[in-house]
Amino acid sequence: MYRSDVPGYLVLEDGTVYQGFGFAAPGRVFGEIVFNTGMTGYQEVLTDPSYHGQMVTFTYPMIGNYGAADHLLESAEVRSRALVVREVKNTNYNRTCPEAWIEWLEQRAVVGVGGVDTRALTRRIRDQGAMTACVAAGEDLNVEEVLAEVRAFPGLSGRDLVREVTCDEPYVVGAAGSGLHVVAFDFGMKRSILRNLIEMGCRVTVVPAHWMPDQVLKLQPDGVFLSNGPGDPEPVTYAVETIRGLLGRVPLFGICLGHQLMALALGLSTYKLKFGHRGINHPVKNYLRDAIEITSQNHGFAVAAPAAVEEVRNGGADLSGLDPAAMVVDSEFGPVQVSHLNLNDGTVEGLRLLDLPAFCVQYHPEAGPGPHDSLYLFRQFVALMEA
Repeated sequence: MYRSDVPGYLVLEDGTVYQGFGFAAPGRVFGEIVFNTGMTGYQEVLTDPSYHGQMVTFTYPMIGNYGAADHLLESAEVRSRALVVREVKNTNYNRTCPEAWIEWLEQRAVVGVGGVDTRALTRRIRDQGAMTACVAAGEDLNVEEVLAEVRAFPGLSGRDLVREVTCDEPYVVGAAGSGLHVVAFDFGMKRSILRNLIEMGCRVTVVPAHWMPDQVLKLQPDGVFLSNGPGDPEPVTYAVETIRGLLGRVPLFGICLGHQLMALALGLSTYKLKFGHRGINHPVKNYLRDAIEITSQNHGFAVAAPAAVEEVRNGGADLSGLDPAAMVVDSEFGPVQVSHLNLNDGTVEGLRLLDLPAFCVQYHPEAGPGPHDSLYLFRQFVALMEA
């Protein structure tokens, strides 16, 4: 196990301080502290744009034990600028991941703190909720001064983080002239999503988040994909209006933030979860297939459940036995069915329009990292475009 003599600290908004040792890059990082329950995928987590503005603690105690490699990147840069772990390894002898983890982090100016009781930290986040924090390494701190900075640092609610992670210009991936043409909105899209669309035989034009409906339709897409991304969906009003302008004119498929933005376009509402869903083992009931999927998730906001779901959830009844016909709500675009629910807490995990070719899910079917239970959704999107 790696350990250094460099001082490291985690200072939470509620005044709690965890002391350990610093590793990777020195410095201070402010943001929202969240936890991820995955046993693997640490490199994908840190490079996932959905973590922009956040710092991650891993519940699995040993991180870095299989090295790092370029093929595991989910974006061109690290989006979570700090991490907190119990134990850190600096492995660099894996044939498929030849880079040493700590050096990989140091080269990208990521601040790490190890030696922290991450079980206690996770319990605190679960009890108190995700909160603003500071991760600092390489210096002794005046805790009161840092705590004042932490409390003055803006939270994620009400901030449009999509503009900070979207691409600047459109670009095309996939062979020219091949298969179906998908226009994918980059709200903070992961590379593994593009790989799955290409494997389905699609040619994908990735466009910035602020593109308008007429710009998209000029490209004559067979379908439009709404990607994942960071933060609060409510301030991303331009994307909501664009989705409203595309509904019924072209098939739509959204995941994660794309799911929340489609829900807002349909007239539903969203809210901030207490500590979010971040991990690769969340059980979700698909009511359309009468099947349970183990899913990969990373989100701090959710779509508000309709009254029928709330009534069952508040009554403590078994969510797996709900009648899908009871989970239909009206919208300007016709009836909308809640197609998936999270079996841990009953939150909405999927929607589909009954009269228009559009559907969305809260979780990550691309499995980067995670189980492959939900890869069928990409095939479903292709079938919708072909139809």
